Amino acid sequence: MSTDETARTGRVPDRLVVPSLIAVMILALAGGWVLSGVLVRDTPPLAVAAGRTGSSFLVITAVALASRRMRADVVRAGRRWPAVPALAVLGFLVYYVGTLTSVELAGASTTNVIVSLLPCITFGIGILAFRERATLRKGLGTLLAVAAAVGYAVVAGRWDTGGASAAVLLTALAPAFVGTCTYALYGYVYQRRMSDVSPIAALPAVTGVAFAVLLPVAALATPLGDVSASAWLGTAVLGALLTAPVFLVSHELIRRRGPLFTSAVALVVPLLVSVGEAAVGDGPWPGAAATALIVVCCLGVWLVVSSPREQRTAAVSPAPERTSSS
Repeated sequence: MSTDETARTGRVPDRLVVPSLIAVMILALAGGWVLSGVLVRDTPPLAVAAGRTGSSFLVITAVALASRRMRADVVRAGRRWPAVPALAVLGFLVYYVGTLTSVELAGASTTNVIVSLLPCITFGIGILAFRERATLRKGLGTLLAVAAAVGYAVVAGRWDTGGASAAVLLTALAPAFVGTCTYALYGYVYQRRMSDVSPIAALPAVTGVAFAVLLPVAALATPLGDVSASAWLGTAVLGALLTAPVFLVSHELIRRRGPLFTSAVALVVPLLVSVGEAAVGDGPWPGAAATALIVVCCLGVWLVVSSPREQRTAAVSPAPERTSSS
């Protein structure tokens, strides 16, 4: 779209919007993982999950309600039950608890390599539940990515379990794998149930329900009164300045390009997180073997990603007709 066409339509060209969204998402994601790794060293993962969700809920809701045009959509999205609680459980409760538990045990960079398998898991769920087309290229890419991720976990992981066996160490990453599976399903549910409204309008209800579930669970599992004021401040910063922007941007990318494309654009994040951990003294600088395994994992994930034409077709396909459960 030319500059003259932009002036006529009043819309920024997609070729400018999408790269900008990707850049913001990658930087905020990497920063969020590094800060999460710092926080869970002294703060229970459930408390971090509840705090970041609560602060991101406040920011997203304030942004949504600031627009008079958006308020009706906020109400409309909030009435879509059981989609709202399902999204809250899949994308927040299980995902945050799983990934933050693994971050506490294995470090942020190692956990993030597991999370980087999201496109592969999205591909598998798409085949099983949503009739996505399977190809040899995607199958080989999935195997390559999983093998490289497991290799990175064994070779480069920062383990807090002493001299445990590889099987025990990999078990520490099982919660992150489960959370990544639920987030892959979250992407499909969101695209089908909420893609017709702006992410800014859809997320207040989802994050609000997620916080309402996470807070009592965290209170039952750990004494929240023992969490320091600085830790609560850290979770507030994590949620307001990093988590909220990531969710707004990623949901906009899901709406524009679909869940598979959105999960694939963060391939560079594991390496950035590894460098970030080293910079804050939370882990070693990535060596040649660790870097090579991350690159191989990224290559495998990239093989899974559909062509741009397929992604655009999936992203613009009409959403299912609404039912009474909306």
